[in-house]
Amino acid sequence: MMTLGTFAGIMLIIGAFFTYKGKIFLAVCIYLIADVCWAIMAYTIEDYQGTIFISIGMFLGILATYQ
Repeated sequence: MMTLGTFAGIMLIIGAFFTYKGKIFLAVCIYLIADVCWAIMAYTIEDYQGTIFISIGMFLGILATYQ
């Protein structure tokens, strides 16, 4: 069974590939999926400060998709 961290790492690799190919909008969407995984992981280990910082990053990523 794949852990949440492994899944997020794979999403980061896929996002980097799409960035390399020039498909930035798709890459940002993939990065947001990875961010959700990181936020869940941080919350489950009770790292609330990390969860807040990741959430801010997710918010900025969502704003980037609308630009």
